[in-house]
Amino acid sequence: MEQVIPHRLATLGHPQRLALFRLLMRRYPDRVPATELAQALGLKPNTLSTYVGALMQVGLVTQERVGTSLRYAVDLTAARDTINYLLIDCCRGRPEICTPNTTPSIHGNALMTDRKFNVLFICTGNSARSIFAESILRDLAEDRFNVYSAGTRPQSQLNPFAVEVLKQKGHDVSQLRSKSVSEFQAEDAPAFDFVFTVCNQAANEECPTWPGQPITAHWGLPDPVKVEGSDAEKSLAFQQAYGTLRNRMLGFTSLPLTSLDRVSLQKALDDAGQTDKEGFSA
Repeated sequence: MEQVIPHRLATLGHPQRLALFRLLMRRYPDRVPATELAQALGLKPNTLSTYVGALMQVGLVTQERVGTSLRYAVDLTAARDTINYLLIDCCRGRPEICTPNTTPSIHGNALMTDRKFNVLFICTGNSARSIFAESILRDLAEDRFNVYSAGTRPQSQLNPFAVEVLKQKGHDVSQLRSKSVSEFQAEDAPAFDFVFTVCNQAANEECPTWPGQPITAHWGLPDPVKVEGSDAEKSLAFQQAYGTLRNRMLGFTSLPLTSLDRVSLQKALDDAGQTDKEGFSA
């Protein structure tokens, strides 16, 4: 291990290799297609291949072929071993000098129950998927959650197909609007307990700094806005996106938040992003 760690650190010392590693960490446990990585980082395919190869050589990244596509993911065990080595060797196992200055808002085996949890859903345009998520969770459990949504590059107005689906499902759309993530980074913004990305493009972008280290998860799903065809075909795509998100919200609201520790809760949320099945396992 002592011989491997210096090579890993040297590999991560290159800014673009580090950016690639960070992106894959944000997307864990997803396996991300090479084309998506190259687009997100602005790299040529051969340059990406070189950087990925270097990370694979030191064991930090794994590769899988799916059809004609190569997909990559972080080797979490290797990443954890590297961090643990630094913590034990460099910091001599002293958490008081190595842990972050901020304390997670959800930690240990007991969660705060005397207030609502603050939840933020993020996508690029904040015109459909994140608006769906906000509306569904608010109507399912407004007594337990304060729910918000935002976009990294918000549209000027909500998608009309999304609005129509919400009306059909009985949601009040009168107060909904597209909002920028920057609105939730002001000093008077809520301190979030959970932050979810619901589109790959937003998840691939540099993450804002969220005070209190909220639990984050990626719940990406296809963008119904990009579906082409008749109005009926487009409407179906929005209905499917709504259904997937509603199933995930039903699972989220069924989790025993007051008894799950942070690690178990994170795993449950990560697993939910990998399936469209109704409900979670705790």
